[in-house]
Amino acid sequence: MSTPDPARLFLALWPSPAVRAGLLAWRDGWDWPRAAAPVAPERLHLTLHFLGNVPDAVLPDLVARLRLPLRGFALRLGRAALWPHGVAVLEPAQAPPALLELRAALGGVVRGIGLPLDARPFRPHVTLARRAGQAAQPGSGPVIDWRVRAYALMSSTLGERGAYSLVQRYPLGR
Repeated sequence: MSTPDPARLFLALWPSPAVRAGLLAWRDGWDWPRAAAPVAPERLHLTLHFLGNVPDAVLPDLVARLRLPLRGFALRLGRAALWPHGVAVLEPAQAPPALLELRAALGGVVRGIGLPLDARPFRPHVTLARRAGQAAQPGSGPVIDWRVRAYALMSSTLGERGAYSLVQRYPLGR
């Protein structure tokens, strides 16, 4: 259950193949500038909390305590936006209360273990590209109805060939 060095952990919603296909339709509907870096299909996700480097000694307790008795929920994505610093995203028109409840409960676990959390306000989104400051965003695209049935603890390896790997998947109740 250890993670390779250097690895960083984050909690995320990971899309099903159908949701991923909808995200790719949005991503591919933009007119990207040459310098843009569209996110690879296998890296598309919605981050709930970035945890950073977590000591191996803390990992077993973290993995066990992150299992929460919460229900699945519907998340509707369908608003493209270009954020500062050239980050192209897809957002929900409104964050469902169950998403905010899940994020708050996970944050409580992380804080209870003594790990720091980002203090910035939560803006749920899926990043579609970086370095996209001059991108022309699509006027509209398919509304993505994402039935969230699980969340995941993921590891992110740094470097040119950085990759994401699953540490633990947590199903949500029905």
